Amino acid sequence: MSGFDRERARSLMARAGMDALVLFQPENFRYATGQPGGVATMWRKAGGAIAVVPSDPFDAIIAIVPDLSAPNIRRLAPDIDVREHPIWVDCVDLSSLPGGMPTPDRVTAAYREQRLIHPRPETFDIKRVLSLLRAALYEMGMGSARVGADFSFLPVADFEFIKAELPQIGWIDGSDVIRRLRAIKSPPEIAHLRTASTLAEAGLRRMMTEVRSGASVKALSEAWRDGVRGAVEVAGISNFTGSWDFIAIGPDPWGASGVVERGSIIKADVGCLVSGYSSDGARTFSFGRPSSVARDIFDVLSAAFDVGLEAIRPGATFGAVHAAILGEMRAAGYAEYHRGHFGHGVGASVGSEEWPFISANNDDVIQPGMVLAMETPFYAKGVGALMIEDQLLVTENGIEVMNALPREMIDLA
Repeated sequence: MSGFDRERARSLMARAGMDALVLFQPENFRYATGQPGGVATMWRKAGGAIAVVPSDPFDAIIAIVPDLSAPNIRRLAPDIDVREHPIWVDCVDLSSLPGGMPTPDRVTAAYREQRLIHPRPETFDIKRVLSLLRAALYEMGMGSARVGADFSFLPVADFEFIKAELPQIGWIDGSDVIRRLRAIKSPPEIAHLRTASTLAEAGLRRMMTEVRSGASVKALSEAWRDGVRGAVEVAGISNFTGSWDFIAIGPDPWGASGVVERGSIIKADVGCLVSGYSSDGARTFSFGRPSSVARDIFDVLSAAFDVGLEAIRPGATFGAVHAAILGEMRAAGYAEYHRGHFGHGVGASVGSEEWPFISANNDDVIQPGMVLAMETPFYAKGVGALMIEDQLLVTENGIEVMNALPREMIDLA
């Protein structure tokens, strides 16, 4: 199901002077249509799949997709106007073959009856794809329209070719429009992110039981993933699509060779994916009493995190939240602690971090429906990685914290 808000898209496009959005990035295609673009998107080149979103919300979204993907998209998203182009994958329906002929003749007859007699391109034919795009725009009376594209994704060489093939189109950058649309999550998107966060914490609970002297990063990672898989199985979750983890043990915050020793700091920054939507959360543990330096730093990170939680409200700016967190660190005496951002949006991007960022110069306003990961990290060689991170839903009246694990540094010895 797509979280695409057509009315909000109309408003943002009008403000930007756009007649339509043409989306090339695979993640943006899926966001607009609710369906994956198919195997031709794996090269992350323009044209594998394209979504055309007219500014008028009553006009259908057009999906230009590989012929292999088209039947499924038509079935699952009947409101989408699907146009298809051939890719390298050859597929014919042999479920009902005529009898009385040798197999090669029967197969050839099936190809011809299904009109599958054209040669296949090496991957996909970008000129053919763009001819379909041109035709779609002309049908909507947009042969010379102002069209926004996701410039933040488009490879330069691809865009030069697109401009040459569609010279009458006034191409403008639609990256800001699509990222603002994606920043406000729909109820299904929120549900995916909430489930993903719950699974990640189930993994952490399992990992906590496996922390013992001599345990390696790999062992704790495997324990975390076992916990996630167990939670997926128990809950019967069919749309679990992956997981990731950054676990650190001991005094090197970035090393992968640490093992648990008395006094070790253990940081687990983890996420699960549900229907491609990735959670993001982190906790810090110790094995026995940590050093006084680690304890002191973690205490101020905890206080700064609490200040950030109080500052995140609908109507506040992201910059104000950054200032509040950094101000708490400064007030505690950390005059040279610098952090580019204290969190970010989460969703279905390539990685676990997406716009908007809780950063110093971000004057954008926090809005209901945003799902954010707020974090207060500190990385120091000789001490280790220290981090608190929660996933938050911004509501009309405040925030909902999706995490349940305690934020304090729990001693697992």
